[in-house]
Amino acid sequence: MNNRILIKHLLCAEAPASRVIAAGWVRTRRDSKNFSFLELNDGSCLASLQVIADAGIPGYEEISLFNTGASVLVQGDLVESPGGRQKWELRASSIQLLGGADHSYPLQKKGHSPEFLRSIAHLRVRTNLFGAVFRTRSRLAAAIHRFFLDREFAWVHTPLITASDCEGAGEMFRVTTLDPLSRGNKSFDDDFFGRAAYLTVSGQLEGETYACALGNIYTFGPTFRAENSNTTRHAAEFWMVEPEAAFCDLEGDMELAEAFVKHLVGAMLADSSGDFDFFCKWVDKGLRERLECVSRRPFVRCSYTGAIDILTKSGRRFDYPVRWGIDLQSEHERFLTEEHFGGPVTIYDYPKEIKPFYMRLNDDGKTVAAMDVLVPGIGEIVGGSQREERLDVLESNIRRMGMSEDSYRWYADLRRYGSVPHAGFGAGFERVLMFLTGVRNIRDVIPYPRTPGHCEY
Repeated sequence: MNNRILIKHLLCAEAPASRVIAAGWVRTRRDSKNFSFLELNDGSCLASLQVIADAGIPGYEEISLFNTGASVLVQGDLVESPGGRQKWELRASSIQLLGGADHSYPLQKKGHSPEFLRSIAHLRVRTNLFGAVFRTRSRLAAAIHRFFLDREFAWVHTPLITASDCEGAGEMFRVTTLDPLSRGNKSFDDDFFGRAAYLTVSGQLEGETYACALGNIYTFGPTFRAENSNTTRHAAEFWMVEPEAAFCDLEGDMELAEAFVKHLVGAMLADSSGDFDFFCKWVDKGLRERLECVSRRPFVRCSYTGAIDILTKSGRRFDYPVRWGIDLQSEHERFLTEEHFGGPVTIYDYPKEIKPFYMRLNDDGKTVAAMDVLVPGIGEIVGGSQREERLDVLESNIRRMGMSEDSYRWYADLRRYGSVPHAGFGAGFERVLMFLTGVRNIRDVIPYPRTPGHCEY
């Protein structure tokens, strides 16, 4: 079995080969009087390998057990396929059943709904759609690392358990060893960490400490948000990409974010595995055209005030009324990208009241040096800012928002000891995947989705 060859390599072979070993799961089996056809897939690519097993070869006596979902090992010769569907097929000299699958296997037929497949998340990756999604997720994670490593960013592993609320919104999961059902006046002193602790909503604050020592860093890992939202764009557990660059302002931050998005779009357009073609054919027929548009066009930059003016004068009746000072909603973002600008747009200089405490206050006293990258089909895909490097302004922001100065003293120390202009952004990996694959629901681009009321595994 150690000598097995991945099916994706067999299908791309340059010449016939003898004594080939392949293994995988049976997609279909068709029997004739003296032989059987097997469609075998090992997860390495979208396509399956056709196997011809003649009656009488070793293992054929168990062919009736080679049902859809069963795992098998095949040895044989790779020969040209006369059928024309694919270049090669495997003529078996022996077959072996590794793990059977009875008729209760839930993927007996095609066309299952995404809702049904979410109920069997441990098996859905065996379907064409989810195999393509999660191979793509792996490739794009590697592309993210290449992007930052090529630009001399150091990868920092920030903590998943934290005492700080980065966003100041309070939508955090509590981490405790105390029994929530027990009675008594137990305090944080009795808890594991001796204080309140939470699952992180962002690695940004800790990332800033490393940027102010190493220069350019990025984090890439899971984050958590206790937001009771059941939209197609929200999940309680998701992955974030968060670069932080010292000696960088808002302009540099916007340039980095645009380069980041275009790099991932380019990686997707260059995919030759067949997965991208599958998305374009079966998931979103406009996907290729949309990504090519993003790839070749510079991102428009528009101030928040300018965006509000565009929305106000559009004549469109939005579900969420437009006025200066609101947080832009998905319908506003999609109007700007899909109808007004016809492509990606970076919105900058947002009102300070709707942004977190750490964003740099602009000279007008009303806005902060924040930016969001909006793309067609999704809306916001990247959000970032120049960070407030002035100690007095940062402390004023903390007080204005009613936050504990003691809890953020360590963060303020970065401004006491060698403060520098610095900036960064966050990109939700799952939203990036939705944009690049055309998949419409965040639950379908993460292996085991965590949403309100759902945590089966």
